[in-house]
Amino acid sequence: MSLLPPQIQKAIEEFSKLPGIGPKSAERMTFHLLRSSKATPEGLGNALIALKRDLKYCKTCQMISLNEECSICGDRSRDATQILVVEEPLEVVAFEKAGYKGLYHVLHGVLSPIDGMGPEQLKLKELVERCKTGEIAEVIVATNLDTEGEATAAYIKQQVTPNVQKITRLAHGLPMGADIEFADQVTLREAIAGRRSA
Repeated sequence: MSLLPPQIQKAIEEFSKLPGIGPKSAERMTFHLLRSSKATPEGLGNALIALKRDLKYCKTCQMISLNEECSICGDRSRDATQILVVEEPLEVVAFEKAGYKGLYHVLHGVLSPIDGMGPEQLKLKELVERCKTGEIAEVIVATNLDTEGEATAAYIKQQVTPNVQKITRLAHGLPMGADIEFADQVTLREAIAGRRSA
C-alpha cells in the first residue's frame, strides 16, 4: 500500500515515462511542482496541452510547425535541390545556426528494432516520395554515428538511390556516438563541408 495519494503516484508514473527520467527524478519533479510558486502544475499542464493541440508536422519536411508548411519549406531562397535528413527537430535548429541553406527532412527517430522503431514508425515514406519528384539532386544523411544511425543511413541510401544521383553522409567531424544537437557550429559546418558518399 502506498503512503502517497493516487494523484501523486500518477504524476510520478507519467514523469517516469519521459526519456532520461527515472523514478527518483520523477518524484523530485512531482514534489517540486507541488511546492514551487514559479513552476505550477497548471502552467505545465497547459503548455503540454498546447503542444498537442497547436503544433503539427510540416507536410513537406515533417518539421514541427504551427502551419501546414514550415517557414523553411516556405522560403523560396533556399536550395530546393538538396535535402539534409536528420533524426529529430532539434537537429534542424543546430544546422540552421551553422548556416545550412538547403531543405530538411526530419525522420523523428532512427531504425531500432529493439525499441519497436521500424521503417513504418519513421517519416521514411515521405522522404522517398519527395525524392521521386526528380527535383532532388542530393540527399545528405545526417543521422548520428552510432549503430542505429548507420543502419538508418544504409536504409535511406537503399530507398532513395533509384531517384537521387548524389547521396552523401556527414563527414566524421562529429565524434562517434555523439548527438548532433550538442555539436558546436564549427564542427557542424566542417561535417557538412567534408561529407562523403553514403
